[in-house]
Amino acid sequence: MTCDIHKRPVLRRVEDDRVSATVFRNAAVFDGFRHRGTVGDVVIDRGRIAAVGADHAPAGATVVDVAGGLLLPGFTDAHVHPVQGGLERLACDLSGCPADSAAYLRHIGDYARAHPELDWIQGGGWAMAAFPGGLPTARELDEVVPDRPVALANRDHHGMWVNTRAFEAAGITASTPDPPDGHVERDASGAPTGVLHEGAMGLLGHVLPTVDDNTMYAGLLEGQRYLHSLGITGWQDAIVGRYAGMRDVGPTYARAAANGDLTGTVVGALWWERDRGTEQIADLLEKRAAWSTGRFSASAVKVMQDGVAENGTAALVEPYLDRCGHATSNTGISFVDPVELRGHVRELDRHGFQVHVHGLGDRSVREALDAFEGTDSARRHHIAHLQLVHPDDVPRFAALGVAANIQALWACLDDQMTELTIPFLGEERAARQYPFGDLHRAGVRLVAGSDWPVSTPDPLAAIHTAVHRTAYDEPAPAGTEPFLPEQALDLEVAFAAYTSGSAWVNHRDDAGRVAVGAVADLVVLDRDPFATPDEIGAARVRSTWIDGECAFEA
Repeated sequence: MTCDIHKRPVLRRVEDDRVSATVFRNAAVFDGFRHRGTVGDVVIDRGRIAAVGADHAPAGATVVDVAGGLLLPGFTDAHVHPVQGGLERLACDLSGCPADSAAYLRHIGDYARAHPELDWIQGGGWAMAAFPGGLPTARELDEVVPDRPVALANRDHHGMWVNTRAFEAAGITASTPDPPDGHVERDASGAPTGVLHEGAMGLLGHVLPTVDDNTMYAGLLEGQRYLHSLGITGWQDAIVGRYAGMRDVGPTYARAAANGDLTGTVVGALWWERDRGTEQIADLLEKRAAWSTGRFSASAVKVMQDGVAENGTAALVEPYLDRCGHATSNTGISFVDPVELRGHVRELDRHGFQVHVHGLGDRSVREALDAFEGTDSARRHHIAHLQLVHPDDVPRFAALGVAANIQALWACLDDQMTELTIPFLGEERAARQYPFGDLHRAGVRLVAGSDWPVSTPDPLAAIHTAVHRTAYDEPAPAGTEPFLPEQALDLEVAFAAYTSGSAWVNHRDDAGRVAVGAVADLVVLDRDPFATPDEIGAARVRSTWIDGECAFEA
């Protein structure tokens, strides 16, 4: 069978007795919570699961032979940026290059020569560890693109690499002050050297080319196509608003949902503007009412409470260390005053919003948990990233009913960890990073996401790292040594986080399960990772099903 979600209206099933069922045969089954092995036929009809363990196919049913692979619920990515990822795939995409400065520069130069019509070269996906101190220079870019401005987000999207033409276009000089929520990387004289951190990326906002509506739409469709190819049937877009020069993606989602082109089921997390207060809630209520339609619900709000450890902006309880291991005066940035954050979160909760917090450092995680005190657990609030959680705060998640939104791919010994993070955290803190095991043992509900385009959106790669604490087929400098293996998750727990857990956080209680009556959002893998757990990351998606219809086939 061949299916192409962009060539036929596969998700507009007619409620008609003539529509035949589909039967999945010879499949091992993960039901969203546990591995059940071979249970017999799984039958779907009219967009829902009609039987699990049937011993014969209904008359006229289409039979899909899974051939010993795994049938499981569709993955839900609980923290992702598909429009941004799709646009980068359509632009100067560095995410597929080796993490090497020379490889990046070759690709950028080739892309610029292939696109002489572009006034700016834009894109992103470069790794900080490819450059000394994590800091590329404008001079390097000038050598490969001397004639036009260049602006390239790094893979975590907390920094931007620009060339001299971009600085000139934006009027950024040695006298340009740093914004309160970021800084310009400078040399000893104060001249900008090539990287804008955090809020300083906004200094380019007035000169970057405007992305038109149709390009935004194309970015969404490309991002969606890619996610479906990886078995992802729903997601939470973690920034629906204006951030780092990006246009608000809310109207794009609303248009796609109204047109029937949005095939994933999506929750949009509306961007909390950190330079405003609770007066913005009226705007958020208007957006929720105006944009929520069909498969898109603008029912969450995203608060970015801190930055990232690699550039010293993740908010820490104790200061960062310098290269000699001595304490500095830097404890990172809390983008929203923690006292004010409590009031903001309570008001959002009162208005029925789910709150989705970016909390990477242990201080920002604590500030978020403090803000969730007294809120309604039925909102399913969650904190994403969780690189550092103070041991005193681990049990607070379960006590408050706050979910832990994990990005498991980052929990390994890659160059960024060994060169740009561990030396500046010190031995004690470095030994408690990404404490997924501790959170699970404390009874915390786990949900999972990728933060793509920060890292690959492939759930199987992330699950591999969650279970083994190594990157699949990407040995770290120290070889394949697991990173803090005591924080590894059981395979069932990791799969549950990416299926039933993330469906739960998106308030989809009838999805994320292989059970009678559940929505038939399903994935077929080419093998059963429970049979060969050492090769989880090698598994591939054979087909993706949404509402019982094939949305992708390899």
